[in-house]
Amino acid sequence: MSLLSRVNSSDDIKKLNTAELKVLAKEIRKFLIDNISKTGGHLASNLGVVELTLAIHKVFDFPTDKIIFDVGHQSYVHKIITGRKDKFDTLRKFDGLSGFPKTGESEFDFFDTGHSSNSISVALGMRRAANLNGEKDNDIIAFLGDGSFVGGMIYEALNDAGHRKDNVIIVLNDNQMSISKNQSGISKYLSKVRLTNSYLDTKSKVEIRLSKFKALKKTIATSKRLIKRLIYPKTLFEDLGLSYYGPYDGHDIETLVKIFESAKKIKGPVIIHTLTRKGKGYKHAEENPEKFHGISKFDIKTGEKLASGEDYSSVFGEELLNIAEKNDKIVAVTAAMASGTGLNEFEKKFKNRFFDVGICEEHAVSMCGGLAAYGYIPVFAIYSSFLQRGYDQLITDIALMNLKVVLAVDRAGIVGEDGETHQGIFDISYLRSIPNMTVLSPCDFEELRAMLNYAVDKVNGPVAIRYPRGGEVRKLPFISQIDEIKANKITDGKDITIVFEGRMYDIAEKLREELLKDGIEAELINLRFLKPVDTKTVKESVLKTSKLVILEEGIKSGGVGETILSDLSGESFKYIHKHIPDEFIKHGSKDEIFRYLKLDYESILDEIKEVFSF
Repeated sequence: MSLLSRVNSSDDIKKLNTAELKVLAKEIRKFLIDNISKTGGHLASNLGVVELTLAIHKVFDFPTDKIIFDVGHQSYVHKIITGRKDKFDTLRKFDGLSGFPKTGESEFDFFDTGHSSNSISVALGMRRAANLNGEKDNDIIAFLGDGSFVGGMIYEALNDAGHRKDNVIIVLNDNQMSISKNQSGISKYLSKVRLTNSYLDTKSKVEIRLSKFKALKKTIATSKRLIKRLIYPKTLFEDLGLSYYGPYDGHDIETLVKIFESAKKIKGPVIIHTLTRKGKGYKHAEENPEKFHGISKFDIKTGEKLASGEDYSSVFGEELLNIAEKNDKIVAVTAAMASGTGLNEFEKKFKNRFFDVGICEEHAVSMCGGLAAYGYIPVFAIYSSFLQRGYDQLITDIALMNLKVVLAVDRAGIVGEDGETHQGIFDISYLRSIPNMTVLSPCDFEELRAMLNYAVDKVNGPVAIRYPRGGEVRKLPFISQIDEIKANKITDGKDITIVFEGRMYDIAEKLREELLKDGIEAELINLRFLKPVDTKTVKESVLKTSKLVILEEGIKSGGVGETILSDLSGESFKYIHKHIPDEFIKHGSKDEIFRYLKLDYESILDEIKEVFSF
């Protein structure tokens, strides 16, 4: 009988000794690899925190104590040992386990997370609330990686923690990676405070020799501090008013347990710095942790993805490379997502024109403003949900001066398995609200290429191109040149007008084909521009058909449909506006979510027949 089969709650971890915990760690790694190979998910980060998570659960008493995961993709081990291992085959599936902490899923998940650098702020808020409630004895833990330490919000929180001296425990999981390899100044700083072999050897020898003399207990402690200070200067964290301990081997359970037990007794904020290996225990993930950070289904033996092929990100990266070869003013910017956004080849070929700023979206946007002000054309490739953090900077540091910055908004629309925090459903609304902003939405790969060239060559101001995750669903029958703000009529029809943006073209075409079987001719209009909107073309069609269907992959409030309907007010026509509801959308496959939201073509077809009496 495996040890893992006996672990059904956090309390079960406390019954195991160090030797058993080491065995359990191996079993958990095998469990992770077996399951994630079938469901996809964040593998490398979770393989790296197995012992660290076990040690935390060995020492702390959840749910009385609280742990806040930064980002949260490294919470799989936490989920496994808190009663959810039997549901792991549903990970990231519709109505299954989330790939991130979810308060509605378990009493052991204390805060919904999905993006970085906020855990210490949340932990401080919980600590202060607990104090106000008279709960002085419980522990509040922020669990975060070194990649999160490049985010400015972290330093706002550390400054506050050091000033107020709240009792919070910050566990720094240092694996020298965020998603891509860390390249920041903070990463270099942390490398200076990581233990060298000479320090480990000296520390160990002094402890062994002096431990024989109980009367010298105070001298031992002083000697240990002195040795450390001889090798390392005072850390940044201590300068901010926090107690700093480490770094420690994040795979040494016995040491970690002792450190956490000591940390519980320390008054004020404390940082426990641990060193781990991302992907530990699985050869392919250790050798290529970036690939296995977030991966789809894969073959365990070879480590290769079961599903692959060209996608919007790779097409964007390829076309940007082509443009940059002809235009030396093009620079590419990413926030720790070079691989995910298709910029790997650009980085290799144009190293001096490539800037990876780490997980610092606000900084990236403002930096793009500076580049543009100096005559360069920055192209910032970023996921839709991550760009939300740079909203203020988009307004004040780019749009206000009408600076030419190209936003490649990847993962727009329904992303799927990563759930609420990653669905790109707000970008149409928040980008359209900004003066001087142009917003485009391609239907297929070739239109993405055309729009990227248009953005670089023709738009004199900020421009965003939003495109979805994954591959091309359906190709347009033709790509007309983009040289003016005009919608593109795909087919003529006299009975109904169907207006769409982006990959909603696939649904529009299916609707046209099904309606044609009943002799109903649909006129399809590809908007292309979501701001400004070519309502003139739409209006000409609607005046002919008197029936309108609007398809957009974004929320209703502030969306493109509202503009169309507003501009057509006063005209006589019936309409259906299909959009994502103004709510947070749970995880699942794109097709499952579309069916759930009644955005699939079958549901829309039924609605069309009912509303228009076809």
